[in-house]
Amino acid sequence: MLIIKAMVHETIWGGEKLTPYSGTDNKKIGHLYSLISNGKLESEILNGKYKGQLFKKYFDENKDRFGLSKYKEFPFLLALVDATDDLSLQVHPNDRMAKVLENADFGKNESWYFLEVPKSGKIYDGCKAKTSEELREKVKQNKYDDVIDYLEVKSGDYVYIESGTMHALTAGSLVYEIEENCNATYRVYDFDRIDKDGKKRPLQTENALDSIDVNLKSKAVPFEGEKIERLYSTQLFKCIEEYTNNSNTLECLTVINGVSEVEEQKIQRGVTIVLEPNETVKLNKSDFVIAKPLIKEVF
Repeated sequence: MLIIKAMVHETIWGGEKLTPYSGTDNKKIGHLYSLISNGKLESEILNGKYKGQLFKKYFDENKDRFGLSKYKEFPFLLALVDATDDLSLQVHPNDRMAKVLENADFGKNESWYFLEVPKSGKIYDGCKAKTSEELREKVKQNKYDDVIDYLEVKSGDYVYIESGTMHALTAGSLVYEIEENCNATYRVYDFDRIDKDGKKRPLQTENALDSIDVNLKSKAVPFEGEKIERLYSTQLFKCIEEYTNNSNTLECLTVINGVSEVEEQKIQRGVTIVLEPNETVKLNKSDFVIAKPLIKEVF
């Protein structure tokens, strides 16, 4: 059993909803990473044999035991996301485009479980343009209102964002996020925002336009049971005191509500526990989400 230290990622659009769970006084937290290992950001282990070590060391030394030897890095990352402002309108590449544009093994699908809904009751999702040519022309003319579509969401909804879908969280959203471990995010439009240095953030317009599939749009469904989506499976548990990993691979349990203590570590919102097969963890009636990697062929 590994207990993972939550990691703060400050962003221009982040807020303070996650500050009480971060161990800091930062008021601009966009991501509170529950588990990340991508070469740039690396989670730390808080207990056991690997205490004080990076999760990458554990994964590299043990991935063969769990059927994950094909992966150079742990195949997904986990985070709580606080969108105090709208995120940039963006897209992640699919496997083919990730190979072409990034020489990456795979692109990025992601999913959101909504703990709190945006003020507007909807997120940016999908494209009004009927063709890629129309999309390019509208973007060239800065007519973003003509291409941005929306998806209504409710608290407790699960939204799966397929790679190639134009999307963005909107102001007020608080979500638990699972995404494939690919660094490629292409901004189409950032609402002309200015960062703390007085500069606009860079866009990756051409890569974005090459990656957007105008036919893709997500769905919002009440998350009541298990969802299996390509690389990972997710399952929500509410108010139970004990969980056992009965699979043959690693499972990641992220607490989304409640407080417990495990191996002298405080377990609260945003903390992830990694369970090996047949390991059991006891929590004090916490709500949590299980994320489990599924084996996938990569390039």
